[in-house]
Amino acid sequence: MPSMEQLVAPLESLPPIEFAFAYGSGVFPQDNKTFLLHEAPMVDYILAVSCPSQWHSENLETNPHHYSSMLAYLGGKTVANMADIVGVGVHFNAFVRWGDKTIKYGVIGLDSLVQDIFTWKALYISGRLQKPVRVIVDNAGLEKANRVNLQAAVCAALLLLPQEFSEEDLYTTICSLSYMGDVRLFFAEDRNKVRKIVRGSSMKFHKLYQESLYQMAAMKMLELPSGFGKEPHMKLVQDVSTPALCSLITSLPSIVLQKMAIQSGVKPELLINGNEEVLNLLQRHHRPTRLVQQAISGIVRTSSFRQMLSGFFASGSANATHYVIKKISKAWYSRH
Repeated sequence: MPSMEQLVAPLESLPPIEFAFAYGSGVFPQDNKTFLLHEAPMVDYILAVSCPSQWHSENLETNPHHYSSMLAYLGGKTVANMADIVGVGVHFNAFVRWGDKTIKYGVIGLDSLVQDIFTWKALYISGRLQKPVRVIVDNAGLEKANRVNLQAAVCAALLLLPQEFSEEDLYTTICSLSYMGDVRLFFAEDRNKVRKIVRGSSMKFHKLYQESLYQMAAMKMLELPSGFGKEPHMKLVQDVSTPALCSLITSLPSIVLQKMAIQSGVKPELLINGNEEVLNLLQRHHRPTRLVQQAISGIVRTSSFRQMLSGFFASGSANATHYVIKKISKAWYSRH
């Protein structure tokens, strides 16, 4: 695992950042015995900035080689606009050399990140923050906002799980939320990725979610085993009564609720603002697992497709081809 100094170093040559974290197999070990072609994994970053167009303009002055030649010519405003219009607000610079390492960093506006955390509009960066990350540049407001994101992830996972399940089952379900419907899983993503992430960071998942789980246990919505956290296969039991299901559903982000409402014929504003319509929904869908799954899959399918297109245009043909080949190769190895 790289030290904090090693993770901070590549960011020192970039313009000011409001919030940053590193993630992925280059930061945390995964349950994976072989690196593709013996390459060290790329270190991935997400950087939140106050004004993406200004940030990219400044970065193009000092680090034009981080961008494709087309975007370096068009300028920072075009980079930011393409991320918003084609993608989901994130621009990635991939295969950036830093000493003997390769990094990839995504840049998103602070306002866009907060919106995604609270609403799951794209469930893209908010989905990454539902997994363990190494925070490089802290932001107290975002840390507080992400607690809401983590609580919503627990509620969504409980709606997808049976009454009795293991702690590993819970974290696997949470981790899978941002991959449901991901178009990359059809051809260019490791299908065992979720399992590898969870098994490689099980104690980090426990630390990330223990506050939310203890709160739910105090509310009698969840029964935790004695010695909770010591063994990932210990069984947890959730309350599946109508009041408990109502509470879980109304705790979901607004975009998920809107999609569930449309699927079930309920007015979205009523589902978001009151329990009466939730009760009506539950009467039609006693255990609304399918509604939740379809709503989240719809969000992820759209955002992953848009981000894939954005990445192709942003990276340039050579980098895009290199990235896709690596992804397809990893996917092939995961299936054989």
